[in-house]
Amino acid sequence: MEAIRTLGIYVAVATLELLGTYAVWRWLRLGGSATLAIIGMASLFGYAVIQTFQLEIAYGRVYAAYAGIFLIGAMLWGWLVDGRAPDGFDVLGAVIVLLGVVTILWGRRLA
Repeated sequence: MEAIRTLGIYVAVATLELLGTYAVWRWLRLGGSATLAIIGMASLFGYAVIQTFQLEIAYGRVYAAYAGIFLIGAMLWGWLVDGRAPDGFDVLGAVIVLLGVVTILWGRRLA
């Protein structure tokens, strides 16, 4: 159950972070409305707040593992939103990253 909660929070915060950065990107790079900037800031604030709900108390560990989830989310965002499908190296990299996430979060801890 802890693993499902952890991954659920990571998926939620990755979505918020990607939405937030994408909104700011569109606002600044593509001349979007100021509403995009507000959406981006609100989304990024939500990302930061929700990340604090993780059960793991070690900040560094939470964010190190999250980095892998974010990387995969960014590739999926690029595929679904920008239409850039991942290639074989992207998929291989995602598998390697996921192994790192699992190792960081649930691997055997050394005393």
